[in-house]
Amino acid sequence: MNSNEMSPIDWAKRPITEKYADFRGRAPRAEYWWFYLAYLITYIVASIVDSIVGTWIFRLLVVLAAFLPMLGASVRRLHDTNRSGWWLLGPIVPYAIAFALLGPSLMSGGGGLLSVSLGLAGLFLLLGAVCAIVLLVFMVLPGTPGENRYGPNPYGAGEAVTAAQ
Repeated sequence: MNSNEMSPIDWAKRPITEKYADFRGRAPRAEYWWFYLAYLITYIVASIVDSIVGTWIFRLLVVLAAFLPMLGASVRRLHDTNRSGWWLLGPIVPYAIAFALLGPSLMSGGGGLLSVSLGLAGLFLLLGAVCAIVLLVFMVLPGTPGENRYGPNPYGAGEAVTAAQ
């Protein structure tokens, strides 16, 4: 199907039906954001069902089912902006370091070590937040026109990109 003829529902289901764990190529903004919206709505519905039933299983199933497609769509979205998928680790690494600093320091019982490690953890949390904002900006930016190192333009070589795409 031509990408200009796809409906929002087609874009939303494409990462699950056609590119489940595909990390190669490019994903235009429409594919990424419509899929993300569908995931968010599904997660909210699963949360409501879980709160009615009194479990957490439906949310867990949604997260597990969408993990690889979300990861693949995110990597391909970064590829569309001519960036490596490794940028996804930008916020994760500082957060992991912050939590690694917090755990032992909170169990140590206090003292000077606690304040130093809390300060360092705070800095790493701030760095992680900055990296998350940068990543969000990358996801919102339009893809590179024409072909880039990750493949051809998903909208076609000479097609104009509209606001919905």
